[in-house]
Amino acid sequence: MKDILNKLDKAFENKVRLGIMSALMVNDQMDFISLKDLLGVTDGNLASHLKNLEKKEYIGYEKEFVDRKPNTTYKATELGKKAFKNHINAIEKLLSNK
Repeated sequence: MKDILNKLDKAFENKVRLGIMSALMVNDQMDFISLKDLLGVTDGNLASHLKNLEKKEYIGYEKEFVDRKPNTTYKATELGKKAFKNHINAIEKLLSNK
C-alpha cells in the first residue's frame, strides 16, 4: 500500500487543482472565466492554483485579446496529462485494494 501512496501526486491533493485538471482532461482548453464558474472559486484562488500547476508544467496557457478584452485559455500539457492519469490510477488501486 505504501508504494501506491507514493504514486499520489501532491499537486492534485487540493480539490481546486484536482478540479482544474479534471476539467482540462475532458476539454481541449478552457478560459479563466469558464474555469472560475465551473469550480465556484474566486479570481485570486483560481489564479494561485493555476500558477501552482504552471510551475509544475502540468498546464500551459495562452493569452490573447477578444473584442479588446484579455482572454487567457489553459490546457493540460502532456506531462500534466500523464501525471494526472498516474494519480487517478493510484487512487483506483487504493480503492480496489482490499
